[in-house]
Amino acid sequence: MQVEEEAPVEAAEEELGTIEALKEVLKMAHKHDGLRRGLHECTKVLDRGAAQLCILAQDCDNDEITKLVKALCQEGNVSLIMADEGKELAEWCGLCKLNEDGTVKKAVKCAVAVITDYGAESAAKNVVMKYVESMQ
Repeated sequence: MQVEEEAPVEAAEEELGTIEALKEVLKMAHKHDGLRRGLHECTKVLDRGAAQLCILAQDCDNDEITKLVKALCQEGNVSLIMADEGKELAEWCGLCKLNEDGTVKKAVKCAVAVITDYGAESAAKNVVMKYVESMQ
């Protein structure tokens, strides 16, 4: 019976793209109070060694921030994923206002986000972890 239960999970993982999986993981972490957003919060968590995954925006205009986050991730042996835009990362982390139909009305920029607690196990987390392992 275990084989039958695992097959739908694997099918769900294959259907789920990396970006969609990352969005789900960030939402789940936010629900479980395991998401830190912004440079100040993230650097504290990275420095303490409590981070499990870090997402950094590629369009971050300050090189010092990029170097600091990359160095802290390397020092703490934390996996780093690069997001395309800061506004996109802010949307994924819930730092935006939505219209009634669910489209984004206003979004701020977010340079970095760190996951400290994934929350529940899910197919999305498995997809993200496989992506992280393939990058190393």
